[in-house]
Parts: sequence; structure tokens; C-alpha cells
Amino acid sequence: MLKIKKLLYLLTSYERRRGMLLLTMILFMALLDMLGVASIMPFIAVLTNPEIVETNEILNTVYKASSIFGVENNQQFLFVLGIFVFILLITSLSFKALTNYAQVRFTRMREYTIGKRLLEGYLHQPYSWFLNRNSAELGKTILSDVSTVISKGFTPMMILIIQSAVTLSLLILLILVDLKLTLIIIITLSLAYGLIYKFNKNLLNRIGKENFKAAQERFSTLTEAFGASKEVKVGGLEKNYIKRFSDPSITVAKTIALEALVSHLPRLALEAVAFGGMLLLLLYLMAQGGDITNVIPVIALYAFAGYRLMPAIQHIYVSLTQLRIVGPALDSIHNDLKNLQYKITDKGENSLGFNKKISLNHIYYNYPNASRTALKDINLSIPALNTVGLVGTTGSGKTTIADIILSLLEAQQGTLKVDGIVINKHNQKAWQRSIGYVPQQIFLADDTVAANIAFGIDHKNINQEAVENAAKIANLHEFVINELPLQYKTTVGERGIRLSGGQRQRIGIARALYHKPQLLILDEATSALDSLTEQAVMEAIHNLKYKITIILIAHRLSTVKKCNKIFLFEQGELKNEGTFDELVKINENFKKSVIN
Repeated sequence: MLKIKKLLYLLTSYERRRGMLLLTMILFMALLDMLGVASIMPFIAVLTNPEIVETNEILNTVYKASSIFGVENNQQFLFVLGIFVFILLITSLSFKALTNYAQVRFTRMREYTIGKRLLEGYLHQPYSWFLNRNSAELGKTILSDVSTVISKGFTPMMILIIQSAVTLSLLILLILVDLKLTLIIIITLSLAYGLIYKFNKNLLNRIGKENFKAAQERFSTLTEAFGASKEVKVGGLEKNYIKRFSDPSITVAKTIALEALVSHLPRLALEAVAFGGMLLLLLYLMAQGGDITNVIPVIALYAFAGYRLMPAIQHIYVSLTQLRIVGPALDSIHNDLKNLQYKITDKGENSLGFNKKISLNHIYYNYPNASRTALKDINLSIPALNTVGLVGTTGSGKTTIADIILSLLEAQQGTLKVDGIVINKHNQKAWQRSIGYVPQQIFLADDTVAANIAFGIDHKNINQEAVENAAKIANLHEFVINELPLQYKTTVGERGIRLSGGQRQRIGIARALYHKPQLLILDEATSALDSLTEQAVMEAIHNLKYKITIILIAHRLSTVKKCNKIFLFEQGELKNEGTFDELVKINENFKKSVIN
């Protein structure tokens, strides 16, 4: 029941209402199924003993009423009764097909909606949340775990409901026919399946955990192998990754095979019970009724009901085993959806104006689970339309400052102000729409140059003029026009593998400029480039001087030499600020770095 509750928790209120409509269809289908089976008994009774029409009160009433339709004798009545039984069965099967379609559509649509809600939840988490999460695990949860929960959670739950309704309706029918015999059947089948399920319960839990862990290992291995293909080739690590993939894959294959065996094992044993039971049923009814002609209709009813019941009971058992196995994947999704609470506070499209200055006042920040404070009492001001540099050794806090200005991190103490307006969750998105950001490692999709510059924009909505303008400012346009075979429609390859480092960086700069930002932040954007390439990229950056505000984060001091002001950080503190020449005079470490 706990798993059923968790599965229902994954549904929205609208989806639960749709589920109730589906449940109504299932109950009506079960009723039709019961009527279809029940109609067999009178038909067989009349077929084996036509005189029963005269002696049975109900059949005699129906026979007399059928005279309105021209029925004149028992033979014609039997024919009409047969047509009625056939129509009822066809109607039952047709509605069952419709219900099954509705059930399959309902469950498969949940794969879309749950995956979408997880993606929304993940993407709306603060940047600090991603610092402690593995991207491969997030991808696996959306693509693999959701599929597992649908195929081994929602689908079995729906089958369990459908087959339980069918089983219950048929058992009610059989109870009305013969209470004692039906109770014997119910007790026998319940004991058989109950004992088998109890025996396999621990095995099913172990299968579920092993399968979940192995699937996670496979996904992580593939992510690493394809994400670091160059390092894998150079290091000769192909065999290692093949083995790392093979071992959990074998585990997955074995657990699936074992699951199939455990799921279908009762069917083999109970088929023998069913056929033996039919023989015992025949003997029992003959002992009770005496005349074989009186026994045949009841035998036909039980045979037809058994034909429907045995698959239904087997489906119930298989569904219960799958619900047991789905536990780990279900727990993972349930916990994420339960804990990923978010609210979209900014639904507009406008950016926040920036005309005067950015101010950081008494900023303190400490990363989650970190032993030391990353930033301590930072106070600085960045005037609009200036180019400033943030410098310092690794771990000095310069990138953390940039992330706070980007509003990716929220300071534990202090405020970020833009033109005197405090940036908070209500205007965070509006502020970010004013910013262009260039990281050290540029992510390039396996798409065209134009699509990578207009990153995240649907192809049909790309503004080609804005793409080319951004490329011109980034000193990229001439290269695209003169050296790429399809110009802006040229595909760059996965992660831009067909481009040089400088070309990738300039696409990153053009991307940051596509939306015409008022602030451009470059985080170590040239640190991986050689001197000549860096010079070309920096030329593109300096083309923007006094047109927009630029923040340069750099290790190389030559990168920030032309900045209007430089902020020097050491161990999370702002040590000095000034022009390049001023810092050479007042800070010995800065002077040594310049000389070296």
C-alpha cells in the first residue's frame, strides 16, 4: 500500500481526476465481463435441455416477451439467445479494448508529465543545489528511473486495478451460483499465490535494489566514456570502460530474467491445479446434481469463468511482484518531487535597467559543507560602462564574487544592489536577463554556428541579424563567412570538436552578446588559450569598451592590464583595488606576479 500511495503522490490533482474517470471505465468493464460470463449459463442450459424454457420461471418470462420479436418456438428462442450472448461478448470485448487503450495512454502520458515536472524542478533549483548533485544521476532519474516507474509501477498498478475488478466481479457471480464451491476455489488460489509471493518477497526486494544500482552504474559509465572520449583514447582506457559497463549490464540482464521467472512461476503450477480442479468440479457437481444435463451449464459457467480468472489472477500476481521491484526507483523520484519545491516569482520578459553602478555591501558567503568561509565582508562598487578585473590565486574568491553578481549564489550576509535596487528572488531573473556570461569552458551543442550563438532558442525563432551582429563584435564573422563551408549553417560537432579553442571562445562571447546585455562577465574565458589566440579574443572584448560594463576574471594579469579598475582578492578577502599601475605600487604579491 505504501508504494501505491507513493505512485499516487506522483500524480497532480488533474491527473487523479482523470484516473477516477478511468477507474469508472474499469468498473463498468468488469460489470460487462461478469454479464458476458453469466449469459453463458442460460444459453448452455437451453442448448442441452430445451424443455427448461417451460420449467424455468425466468427463462419462460423472457421467452414469452420475445414473442414480440416474432419468436415462436424453442429453437428460435435458442437462436436469439445465442445472438444476444454473442453481442454481449463482443460489446464486452470492445469496451475492454477501449478501456485498455485509455489505461495505456494514461500510464504512458505520465512518463511525459513526471519527467517534465522533474526537469522543471531540477532547473528551478538554485545554482548552489547543483554543486552537490551529479548530472549523470539527474539524467538517469529523468530518462531511466521515470521509465522504470511507469513500466514497473504505474502500468502494474493499473493492471492490478483492472484485473482485481474483473476477478472480484467473476467471484461474485460464482458465489451467487455456488457459495461453498466458490469459497473453496478462493481459499485454494489465495493460499497458493500468497505462499509463493511471501516466499519470493525478499528475493524481489533484492532484485529491485540490484537492478537500480546496476542501471545507475551503467549510466554513469557511459556518461564518463563519451564525455571524456579523448582522455579515454589517449590513456588506452577502452577495456576499463567496457568492463565497467559490462559488469552492471550483466547484472541487469540476470535480474530481469530472474524477475520474469519469479513472475511466471505460479502460472505453471496453477495450470495443473486448474485442469485437475475442473475434473474435481465435474465430479462434485455430478454428486450434487445427479443428472449430467443439469450439471453441464454450471460446468460451462465455471470453465468460462476459469478461462477469464486464471489470467486475471496471474496478472495480479505479476503486478504485485513488479510493484515490489520498482521500490528503489520509485523512492528516488518520490523524494525528488516531494523535496523539489519551487515557485516561479518572475514571469516577465523585461530586463532590469543598469545605468549607474553595481554595489556589493558586506558580503559573506560559505559553500555548503565547506570548512572555511569563501568570502568575508566584501565591499566593492563597479561603475556602469567600465571594464573591471577580478584577480587572485585559485580559491581567493573571485569566481564566487562573479557568481553572486550573476545572482547564481545568494550571500548568507550582505546585499547585491544594482542602481540602488536590492537583487532578490523577485527581480533575480530580470537582472540575469541584463547579463551576458562567458565561462572558461564553452558548452557547444552538436548544432549549427547560428544555433550555438542563439543558444537555447528554437531554430525557427533565431534572429539571424542579431547572430551576425554578435559574431562581428566577437571577431567571429569573417571566419564564419570565409572559412566554414555552410557559413552560419555549419555544424560544429559535439562540444565544438571541429573548432579551435579560440573559435569556441569567440562563439561563447557572441552567444553572451546575442541578447545585447548591459553587463558582460568573462570567467577565466582566455586562461586555456595560447598568447596569440588570447590576444585575438581580448581584442574582441576591448571592442566593447565603454559600450557595456565588462567584468574580467583572470589568472593572467596581462588580461586585465587595460581595465579601468582591478580588484585583488586573497583568501576570500578584498585586499586592494585600483588601476593596474596602482596595484603594482601598493601590493608586493601583485608586483611579483607581474614581474614573473
